[in-house]
Amino acid sequence: MADAPKRTPLYDLHVELGGKMVDFAGWEMPVQYPLGIMGEHKQCRERAALFDVSHMGQVILKGENVGEKLEALCPQTFAALKEGKARYGFFTNDSGGIMDDLIVSNAGDHFFVVVNASMRHQDIPHMAAHLDGVEVTEIFDRALVAVQGPKAEDVVGALCPAARDLKFMETTVADINGVECRVSRLGYTGEDGYEISIPEDKAVDITRAFLADDNCEPAGLGARDSLRLEAGLCLYGSDIDTQTSPIEASLIWAIQKRRREEGGFPGAERIQREIADGPSRKLVGIRPEGRAPARHGVEVQAGDGSSIGEITSGSFGPTAGGPVAMGYVASAHAEPGTRVNLIIRGKAQPAEVVALPFVQQNYKR
Repeated sequence: MADAPKRTPLYDLHVELGGKMVDFAGWEMPVQYPLGIMGEHKQCRERAALFDVSHMGQVILKGENVGEKLEALCPQTFAALKEGKARYGFFTNDSGGIMDDLIVSNAGDHFFVVVNASMRHQDIPHMAAHLDGVEVTEIFDRALVAVQGPKAEDVVGALCPAARDLKFMETTVADINGVECRVSRLGYTGEDGYEISIPEDKAVDITRAFLADDNCEPAGLGARDSLRLEAGLCLYGSDIDTQTSPIEASLIWAIQKRRREEGGFPGAERIQREIADGPSRKLVGIRPEGRAPARHGVEVQAGDGSSIGEITSGSFGPTAGGPVAMGYVASAHAEPGTRVNLIIRGKAQPAEVVALPFVQQNYKR
């Protein structure tokens, strides 16, 4: 018998708020609330939305030169990451594919790492096996909530004045209603906002306090997906995976100059070659014409009917005002403005390659 899905510390609150619960990566998570996916999406773009992301893996790395040691597993410069700063990164494998993406924060006496829920069973043993002399501890007694949107600073700042002083990709430990929490200014919607790691026994109280603000409503996985897609943010397992290189995925910005030149991480040979020569395929934005969304797996064809790639993520973009998609196409067809056809239910639907993101990102730099 398969294991029953796990529940986050906010499970009962989701049910109370009318959340429609689904099994996601082995966790019972709200896909939407009575406001509906469109309403929750709009709420996040215009005011503030609260997401439960407690299913993500929270990990503490303690030891000497943790940042330096992480550089043997990831192509990022973690050795130079200053205290109070966070950085997006990814584990690569020996063939230059992406094993998972993650957020790494320098918390002073330790590094704090957040990994994807579906990959925690892989990532934590991977770090434990390869980070010599580093204590790798997954923490299970904390919830993680994200408050996202242009009013997020007001919602979080009202209870936690220190949150207002953070800039994008900065992190601190701060007091919220008498509880010590880790507050990081980042997220997965393209909007300004925070992820807050809260002791499990205080998670419901603090979440209720955020939701008591007139500007804040709960949002589920449905809105989280349409928001991140409009913002051009990759989903692990759909847009990036063990076969995909960071260069194909247009993630070269996340590999700092020193690491591009030096290498010294798994798969460096392929990644450096693709930096120099260009990859054979590229992740692009695609705008289908008409109203039908192009879902994961839809074939992309050139005008002559030849197959040039496939869609990895697609849905209706409420802020973009129509269907939006991301996918891989042969590099010769990756230029914005290129006309392509999407094969939806056996019929060719016209579409255009466009620059990502579909909706401007609004981070507080």
